[in-house]
Amino acid sequence: MDKRLLDILVCPVTQKPLIYDKKNQELLCKSSRLAYPIQDDVPVMLADKARHLSLEEAEKLKSP
Repeated sequence: MDKRLLDILVCPVTQKPLIYDKKNQELLCKSSRLAYPIQDDVPVMLADKARHLSLEEAEKLKSP
């Protein structure tokens, strides 16, 4: 994931910064508890395509 792209992308629901999860190829938002997939190096920034994070997963996230 390009650092410059990550710096400008925000959660489309909350407008908050995202956290890059390299292992799972997702962009995570602690506020909305959504995980946006990255497919073929392209972030899919659609709320209806995002995975819902469990409360435990969201609490483990560190803010960017």
